[in-house]
Amino acid sequence: MEAKDVSSASDDAALEPSRPRTFIKDIVRGATEELVGRKVVVGGWVKTGREQGKGSFAFLELNDGSCLANLQVIVDAAVHPLTQLVPTGTCVLVEGELKKPPEGAKQSVELKVESVLEVGPVDPAKYPLPKTRKGLTLEFLRDYGHLRARTNTISAVARIRDELAYATHTFFRKNGFRYVHTPIITTSDCEGAGEMFQVTTLFSNAEKTEKELKQNPRPSETDIEAAKLLVKEKGETVSQLKSSKASEEEISASVSELTKAKESLSRLEERFKLKAGIPQKDGKIDYAEDFFGRQAFLTVSGQLQVETYACALGNVYTFGPTFRAEHSHTSRHLAEFWMVEPEIAFANLEDDMNYAESYVKFLCQWLLDNCIEDMEFMKTFDNAAIERLKLVSSSPFERISYTKAVQLLKNVTDKKFANEVEWGIDLASEHERYLTEVLFKKPVIVYNYPKGIKAFYMKLNDDQKTVAAMDVLVPKVGELIGGSQREERLDVLVKRITESGLPLEPYEWYLDLRRFGTVKHSGFGLGFERMILFATGIDNIRDVIPFPRYPGRADL
Repeated sequence: MEAKDVSSASDDAALEPSRPRTFIKDIVRGATEELVGRKVVVGGWVKTGREQGKGSFAFLELNDGSCLANLQVIVDAAVHPLTQLVPTGTCVLVEGELKKPPEGAKQSVELKVESVLEVGPVDPAKYPLPKTRKGLTLEFLRDYGHLRARTNTISAVARIRDELAYATHTFFRKNGFRYVHTPIITTSDCEGAGEMFQVTTLFSNAEKTEKELKQNPRPSETDIEAAKLLVKEKGETVSQLKSSKASEEEISASVSELTKAKESLSRLEERFKLKAGIPQKDGKIDYAEDFFGRQAFLTVSGQLQVETYACALGNVYTFGPTFRAEHSHTSRHLAEFWMVEPEIAFANLEDDMNYAESYVKFLCQWLLDNCIEDMEFMKTFDNAAIERLKLVSSSPFERISYTKAVQLLKNVTDKKFANEVEWGIDLASEHERYLTEVLFKKPVIVYNYPKGIKAFYMKLNDDQKTVAAMDVLVPKVGELIGGSQREERLDVLVKRITESGLPLEPYEWYLDLRRFGTVKHSGFGLGFERMILFATGIDNIRDVIPFPRYPGRADL
């Protein structure tokens, strides 16, 4: 059977017969005795290929992304030209019989190809990914975002990410939460830090207007006056015809001309208003002329919006992309990242901590139960990855106040911190990791932070100095979760917004939740990429998201 080159379009309009494909994971994880002799269709990309027997046959290591393992495929030269199949990166769809390999072989089953159905060819001189990992760094792979998922590391990360996402939805469904899609475009700054990407059409509209005016200049005032005079004349003509009781046809034709004259005047007046540049009012940008009629941004959090549903449906959560225009190049920051943000009605800070701890433990146990092969591979980057998951999934988290944490850190004598520890400052990553990795050797929840370093929506404690906030700190990463009991008292919340230097108007809808049936509620946010960093042991957050966005880079 001649292979179809999938790089060429077919002229045949008829539907091709369906060929159900067997995933490689189902072959390599299946019982050998049941598989041997079975006819299957397998598709994937060649990891390595080599001709043997003086070019009479070839071994292909085929991977389809369903698992880390490859399937060994044997193709005879009589079945298909081998030079088209062996280059790394070649895509093939083959049909054949599963056989038991010779004694001593690494694999328990291999595929003897009977026909090559499709080939996606590769020019080996131009394909940028080598056969081996030697010299293949994760940093190098970021320059090939469209191909890097074909590597063992990035494909394993993708499967781990998928499992964690599925586990997230499973956990919240089991605990009675509803999934709410919150907006990506918002007019509220949840964090109050002002590090937001603005969404606007003003610049593109200004460029469009400038180009249009060059090609078709604005009408002059004389043109406008002439058009107005024409409308007046046409109007008088219609009136005269009606007065003289002219025929219906004459009046109708005259009215039609008047209508055209008015439409022409309207278009001229509209074009006369066109001005090059960004629209301004009172010396400032006039956002009333923008797409949404006001300033809008990419969200830094879906929390404020999901609170509206917590105040109606009870327990809810949102899981989606968030954006922060922070010009940071650290290994822990991205401009676009994903957040899991549950919101719990009738819940205080302790309830919030309980849910956060249960959720993290659930994620860790899920990977141990459902993704152990990929986790074993991750020991390449961090030999303690699996032990860390076991520790977190089985150990109760330590809980200490922020004040206690500061005292413990100030008493440390065996280490010199780069950032000085003082009450009132935000704990740095080195402080967080010292608490989890050295002092307690397990996850730690720090609660009751100074109000000056936390957001306006967090409930003010009776001491008037701290807020009912909590952070879940874990080994390897530091802060994994940030959460709080929300301020449900209207007067206190208004004061907190004002003290934060934020205008009240954009938050009137948020204040309405306190005006109309206010409810005690709490929530938290888990940085999804940080969870993947924690699980895999990979060092840079840019390598655990499919398409990393950071200052200077937004590929694809």
